[in-house]
Amino acid sequence: MTSTQMRAAVLTAYGSPLQVGSLSRPAAAEGQVLVRIKASAVNPLDLKIAKGQAAHAQHSPPAILGIDVAGIVESVGTGVADLKPGDEVYGMTGGVGGLQGSLAEFVAADASLLAPKPKNVGMRVAAALPLIFITAWEGLVDRAQVRAGQKVLVHGGAGGVGHIVVQLARALDAEVFATGSRKDKAYIVQLGATFIDYRETSVDDYVATCTAGRGFDVIYDTVGGAVLDASFNAVARFGHVVSALGWGTHALAPLSFRAASYSGVFTLLPMLTGEGREHHRQILREATKLVEAGKIVPRLDPRHFSLETVDQAHAAIESGTAGGKIVVDTGE
Repeated sequence: MTSTQMRAAVLTAYGSPLQVGSLSRPAAAEGQVLVRIKASAVNPLDLKIAKGQAAHAQHSPPAILGIDVAGIVESVGTGVADLKPGDEVYGMTGGVGGLQGSLAEFVAADASLLAPKPKNVGMRVAAALPLIFITAWEGLVDRAQVRAGQKVLVHGGAGGVGHIVVQLARALDAEVFATGSRKDKAYIVQLGATFIDYRETSVDDYVATCTAGRGFDVIYDTVGGAVLDASFNAVARFGHVVSALGWGTHALAPLSFRAASYSGVFTLLPMLTGEGREHHRQILREATKLVEAGKIVPRLDPRHFSLETVDQAHAAIESGTAGGKIVVDTGE
């Protein structure tokens, strides 16, 4: 393979295994940087895209998947002033909307979607963070404007987005509660949240127990469906419900009668539309500070995957056996 080529895992048709092959290496255009990719995180959305089940992500074969990336700047295009060759960076830069993803050795990415990676963690940890941290921040900070002392309920507190929401809310000095199954209890408590067993505790019961019947100031739903409906019945008057999965049909009366607010989070929007990309970089700069301060620690599955075994990585998520974020090692 020449220096003008790179290896990549390519989705050639919806529902087909990814094919590893040699492609032309991209070049950094104006406003872009060429990144030598070291790690790529796998998100559940990648599986939906691979099956053709994610119309909102608009990524048609042949395509390179992979939303989250961590790597080293190889070269910079014109107009890029704050990054230089050799810088270690991370971000969510592609894998949707026709933008090249991170299951490759190189990517030419919009510089405004990248930030300096935390110095105290490796590439694998950095790659695990962008989508889940940005999703957490947009909901808690941008939409709900969480304040110290507020009672925050996180649905799915041990999940990919959920465990970051819990840690971010704690870092913002909120009092945090999180739902999960019994196997999640120890981890949720370790994160500093009060555990709620959603299978054995009714909404009325945990609202009474945790808030003396008042309701939670902020609820972050990462599950959707009936869980979002339950959130409308568990929020306090003038409170705020946020959901990263608010795509269903819901009755808003319980929310309205509490004079509460609802916000949806659609983290892909800046990549799909070009609007708000600089804000994503600013969010990642905040992530870097919190990671370096030890306040955000992403949970990683200990297994290692390569470009050749990406389908095994996808299968681990599909089967529900992932013990944290799955990360693919894309470079030496």
